[in-house]
Amino acid sequence: MSENVPEIGNSITLDGVNINFHDRGQGNAILLIHGSGPGVTAWANWRLVLPELAATHRVVAPDMVGFGYTQTPPEYQASPENWVAQVIGLMDALGIAQFSIIGNSFGGAIALRTASMYPDRVKKVVLMGSVGTCFPISDGLDKVWGYQPSHEAMRELIGIFAYDQSIVTDDLVELRYRASIRADAQERFARLFPVPRQKGIDMLALSDAQLSAIRMPVALVHGRDDRVIPFGVSELLAAKLPTATLYPIDHCGHWVQIEKKHEFLDIVTRFMEENA
Repeated sequence: MSENVPEIGNSITLDGVNINFHDRGQGNAILLIHGSGPGVTAWANWRLVLPELAATHRVVAPDMVGFGYTQTPPEYQASPENWVAQVIGLMDALGIAQFSIIGNSFGGAIALRTASMYPDRVKKVVLMGSVGTCFPISDGLDKVWGYQPSHEAMRELIGIFAYDQSIVTDDLVELRYRASIRADAQERFARLFPVPRQKGIDMLALSDAQLSAIRMPVALVHGRDDRVIPFGVSELLAAKLPTATLYPIDHCGHWVQIEKKHEFLDIVTRFMEENA
């Protein structure tokens, strides 16, 4: 990995897989798990909030297997359990026994699965426009997971992600389009959530029993105008998670950390400080 790009952070090999991750700051650890859009990386997802979170915490943000600059072995089986194994393996390798997790969309489902499987490791969970319970796939998410590379398709996707359409600039479209066609990015992406894509939702969902057994504090942050993961999904999760608090964000789509960065950081900062 010789490319001089901000997406590339540190490198570690776990079980023969080379993982790209960012590791910044000191203090109580927060793991950031990105979403599943085409061309996504941890840096693309979290670049606006990672430096601010790292001012008060140790922040670890990996590219999950299948995405970004983390290696994806040809035989890799995409499953929540395998992604959780990556999370736990990375935190073990870094010597981090306990941590909180902020998960975006797909990343929220992996955050919940990690909390369910390793309750002694996870202190708090922030879910942002999160998957994690069964619901009928939205047209927006179907388009995200069914993306075929073109400038036009990427422009449409960014328009679906954002409430504020002024975000959909030529520069951003070009940046995300180029990321989606880098090396084998599209080949890997197309394998993750094949048709029928409802199976991807169901694979990532926890059972009601699993959700009700999650006891650490959970914050659900969700844009009311989200066209990828409908706001009602967080309402469902709030009803099923016994310690969850729902934070609706008005005039906001799927990219809360980008469109409402300061509001997002205020919620996260207060939540992490409570009973710390």
